[in-house]
Formats: sequence, C-alpha cells, structure tokens
Amino acid sequence: MDIAEKKLSENDYVGAKKFLTKVQNLYPHLDGLSQVSMMIHVYITAANKIINGGKESDLYGVIGVDPLADDEALKKQYKKLALLLHPDKNKFRGAEGAFKLVSNAWSVLSDKTKRSAYDQMRKLSTGMQKPPAPSQPNKPPGSSKW
Repeated sequence: MDIAEKKLSENDYVGAKKFLTKVQNLYPHLDGLSQVSMMIHVYITAANKIINGGKESDLYGVIGVDPLADDEALKKQYKKLALLLHPDKNKFRGAEGAFKLVSNAWSVLSDKTKRSAYDQMRKLSTGMQKPPAPSQPNKPPGSSKW
C-alpha cells in the first residue's frame, strides 16, 4: 500500500494502480483500500484529457457517472466520493488533490448552466454532435431509383 501511495504522489497512476491491485489480491479486507482505489480512479480519469482538444478532463468520468445521469444520481455519487476522499476522513497522501478534482467536477456538473455549456463543449470535442443534414433526401431502402 505504501508503494501505491508513493507512486500516486509521483503522478505514476498506472504504477499506483498496479500495486493497489496486488494489495487487493493479497489483503482484500485491508483498511483504506476503497479510499486509495477511488483516489487512483479519480487521478487516472482526470489525467485522461479527452475534451476540448486534450485540454479538459471528462468530468463525468471523474465523478463516475454516465453523462445522461440525472441530478439525483450525480448528487448521490458526489456525496459518496466526498465521504471517501475528504482529507478529514482520508489520511492517505493524495486525498486532498483527488477531493479537489471531484469538487471541481461537482461545481460544474451541479450547476445547470455550467453543465449545459460543458455538455456542448464535450459533444463538439468528442464528435458526438449530430451529423449534417444530407443535401438530398435518402433513397428508400431497397430501391435503386426514385
């Protein structure tokens, strides 16, 4: 667990996850395992900058909800993460940084205006916008002529 924490403090998230997996296999009931696991998940997701040309993290991924999740599901997951990651409750190295990442994601996704703007940017950045309308109507299926 100490090695996983050290890797986390060195921003080696993949290395931290590797050692955490070993700890989980050897000591599945070790105290703090879920806290460190969630910290690593938050850091890996936040480091994966896929929005806005590689400049932004996937805020839904940071919190761990589907982009189509309703406000109640988002709030429930945020509260769960806040309890696991809050520095007053989680004494592992890196807890404060993970908590800040989750809090920043929450501040955007819990505000309807900010969430709407983020969703628009996300759609444009990930190519999820609607395709342009065809210039001619499509042919009916199975016909070669109009």
